[in-house]
Amino acid sequence: MQSRHESKVLTRAGDWRPGRTIGLTTAFALVTALMTWPQVLVLKTHAVEHQDVYFNLWRLRWIAHVIATSPADLFNGNIFYPETGVLAFSDAMLVEGVLAAPLFWLGVPAVLVHNLWLLGAIVASAVGSTLLARHLTGSTATSVVAGIVFGFAPYRFEHFMHMELQWTVWIPWAFWALQRTIESASWRYGLLMGVFVALQMASSVYYGVFLILLVGIVGTVQLVAVPRAQLMKIAGVLLLGGAVAVCASWLYSRPYTAASTQVGFRSLDEVKTFSARPADYTVATPTNLLYGESLGRPERRLSPGFLAVVLALVALILLPPTPTLVAYLIGLAVAFELSLGANGRLYPLLYEHISAFRGLRAPARASVYCLFFLGILGAHAAAALTRTSSLRIRSVVSAVICAGMLFEYRVAPMHLVSYPNDPPPLSRVLARLPAGIVAEFPMPKRNAPPHHDPRFAFMSTFHWMPLVNGYSGFYPRSYLNRLARVSGFPDAESVASLRRENVRYLIVHADGYPEGERQRIVERLLELGVKGLGDFEDGWSVATLMELQ
Repeated sequence: MQSRHESKVLTRAGDWRPGRTIGLTTAFALVTALMTWPQVLVLKTHAVEHQDVYFNLWRLRWIAHVIATSPADLFNGNIFYPETGVLAFSDAMLVEGVLAAPLFWLGVPAVLVHNLWLLGAIVASAVGSTLLARHLTGSTATSVVAGIVFGFAPYRFEHFMHMELQWTVWIPWAFWALQRTIESASWRYGLLMGVFVALQMASSVYYGVFLILLVGIVGTVQLVAVPRAQLMKIAGVLLLGGAVAVCASWLYSRPYTAASTQVGFRSLDEVKTFSARPADYTVATPTNLLYGESLGRPERRLSPGFLAVVLALVALILLPPTPTLVAYLIGLAVAFELSLGANGRLYPLLYEHISAFRGLRAPARASVYCLFFLGILGAHAAAALTRTSSLRIRSVVSAVICAGMLFEYRVAPMHLVSYPNDPPPLSRVLARLPAGIVAEFPMPKRNAPPHHDPRFAFMSTFHWMPLVNGYSGFYPRSYLNRLARVSGFPDAESVASLRRENVRYLIVHADGYPEGERQRIVERLLELGVKGLGDFEDGWSVATLMELQ
């Protein structure tokens, strides 16, 4: 079933034990703090400046709120009123939200929860990848290479504002369970594999869709070398795990399938925009201190670094082509091809025949699996280079390699801004008023970036009234039509349209308009019979709260 070399490695590696991860987790937590400096100094109040941070906060707080009040309405968020199922217009981050809910119930500040979950995902991903590499290579010291590549390559900083894209937590464990299933034919590990795949799907739909495909390919390649006497048993156990993953993913996909009838799918032209090209793998993020001057487009800065590629090549040169090594190399090739999206050959076929792929905007995100496989291959190379050396030599070599990688991956100090943990006076007033539908202005022009709506969505978590504004990966037609109807706001037609939608409260924010424009808008609304309720601080400037009668 395994080569003699692999059997020895597995014997030395042994099974994972929780106690072994304490030092490793501490080390990766320190590295994460340094690589994301100065985030660790302001965990409670600051995060990277991006509208998606507001969206992260809204999703986390909504899940905690709805679990405690009306679990059946889990996907019926309070934004994009009167639409239902709005949580499925983007990645719901269900696992992240469920795990964070107890902290919100205990009163932990929202920004602190957000940052702990963001940085914690990086730490956990690096630890998991390291433990998988240790299991495969038998070398504790050199396996850290896998964690460094998977945890801190430029891709992490490209998507630092996207919580769901940091949650690669379950990927290493899915492959660990796959390996243990092939080695032992144990039903327990087969079931664990399915559970880990399902958890990854519910943490990040992108990664879950890709993971089902890649686990299947890596597992199938390794089965080629399994003796016939054990093949059927192992295949049966793997099919059981696969069935668990597919069934759980199918159940989780139902709200997304329903949402697709409201918002549609991604066009192939849009997919092509966010499909990688081979040259993108030479581009780092602009904040990278070593390579940051290179040009590149958002979503397509995919450099794994020079050392990671060199180590992968060393692994191919020095190591015999064992089934596991070949399987992970093929996994790397498939992940690379997936990331090419519409520029490749595989993704267009998947897009045509599997609806899940038609809901994904950015195939380039499959490149995170290139990092995963490169890290595993790099750990194999480091282990091979030091196999006859003492533990001290292996540790020194590993430390030098990891230091070199971190030097490649280091970025300029993070630019962070403050986010509110407490409701401003405007939100406190709204929370005390009778329930009603809220519309906040300025609204974006149709086909224009939604500058303020992400913030409005988050601030609605302090009163939980239904909001006609919204922000997500997809936008429903009702929202887009509304933007067209109120494009002349505050004219009579816009106000009449809002009345027909039963909007009760209007909020006009000063910071969204030129100086003095808010007062002019309020005066016009008063002329149209809208009742003024007062001016209140909204956390950024002053806003006027009004009521449609």
